[in-house]
Amino acid sequence: MARVFLFLIFCCHSLTLFSQGYELKFKVEGLADTTFLLGNFFGESTYVKDTAKANSKGEFTFAGNETLEEGMYFLVLNKMRLFDFVVGKDQKFTISTTHPDYIPRMIVSGDIDNELFLKDMLFNADRNKEARPFVQIVQDSLASEEAKKEARSELDKISAKVDEHINEVLGSYPESVLATIMKANQQLEIPDPPTTKNGKEVSEWQYRYYRERYWNSFDLGNPILLRLSRPIYKKKVEEYLDKLIVPDPDSVNTAISKMVETAKGDLNTYKYLVWTTTIKYQSPEIMGLDKVFVYLYDTYFASGEMDYWANDQLKKNLKERADQLRSSLIGMPAPNLIMQDQHLQKKELYSLTNNYTVIYFYDPDCGHCKKETPKLREFHEATKYDVGIFSVSADTSIVKMSDYIATMNIGEWTNVNGPRTYTVNYQKVYDATTTPTIYVLNKDKEIIAKKISAARIEEFIGQYERVTEARKNQN
Repeated sequence: MARVFLFLIFCCHSLTLFSQGYELKFKVEGLADTTFLLGNFFGESTYVKDTAKANSKGEFTFAGNETLEEGMYFLVLNKMRLFDFVVGKDQKFTISTTHPDYIPRMIVSGDIDNELFLKDMLFNADRNKEARPFVQIVQDSLASEEAKKEARSELDKISAKVDEHINEVLGSYPESVLATIMKANQQLEIPDPPTTKNGKEVSEWQYRYYRERYWNSFDLGNPILLRLSRPIYKKKVEEYLDKLIVPDPDSVNTAISKMVETAKGDLNTYKYLVWTTTIKYQSPEIMGLDKVFVYLYDTYFASGEMDYWANDQLKKNLKERADQLRSSLIGMPAPNLIMQDQHLQKKELYSLTNNYTVIYFYDPDCGHCKKETPKLREFHEATKYDVGIFSVSADTSIVKMSDYIATMNIGEWTNVNGPRTYTVNYQKVYDATTTPTIYVLNKDKEIIAKKISAARIEEFIGQYERVTEARKNQN
């Protein structure tokens, strides 16, 4: 009896092992005795997952003991992507077709996901063909308005067919890979805003409506959305952060934190979302948003949250960048700089007593610096504000620095040589690895602007004073 019991356990265990993994069978008539690659998408990149050799009939099989990640895959021959297909929960199926008409002559067996995917590709091809003559009429500048009106009416009918097709898939096969793709690509319809008693539209109602429902059909924790032929995951995240969130560090940090809570449902989406936003804000286009990078490093990398994939070297590089930014964020006291001038005399940033101080990092051999320096000099000569300039040469040569000062006629500035420092290397405490780089400080030596052009300083200081005055009046 004990032997029978053990035999049953062994059989069940063997069946379980046998059912795991993947077995994707293909037959491509017209392409025999050659090697095919199984490719997969991830984010913005593509990768080779497996290889298989076709026999004389064009038959080949990709097989493995571990299940594949669900999403879109593609077949490759001689570095050419032949056609796409999907991998869902059923990972034992057969796809047969003929070269070179892969999609029109494709037959799927053993997998509802690819049957749906194929039908969708054929349906879309038919609708595109149906719509093509009407699109041409609408785009034809010589077509009459009546003809264009009729063409638009026909396009609306075609669009209705597409909507019906999508609703049918979502209703009948909601758990399919295709349904996930369709939902992720759905556009939210925004109704007209309500009106107040005096007939005016409620301000920002449509914006709030859109933002509150932005993620309704897009699951940030679904890894299938990382493995599609178009990087819609990244596009969706960046659109939300760039267009629907106020470009303020605290607002962006809060938004990302909420997104991450959903993405944490899967390790791949968790990793991807954190990494994508970290890269996005390490050198942001909008001034002040580098604070987001520091927050992301502290919260997800320094804390150990990303240790399941981030190696020591990556974390070291991120830490160096975060520490560099941390000491020179908007609102922070500017790190003091003590360096030698062209006469080898000690000069100190904090010795400048002006209402505003501009720190100007440049390189005497830098082409952009040679264009920016005259603009900064023009600003300094014309400004109505009390501004001092602390000019830092990145080159070790005192001769080059002296020649630059004379050529650019900037002798009245406080000019120092960056490498000849009594304090820490300035690149460790200021985000000034590239030149030219400009920082603006207030009277208390707090950083109020960074990475700003010389042409914008006058306008910025004026705006800064207006905002500061308004805050005083509120208090």
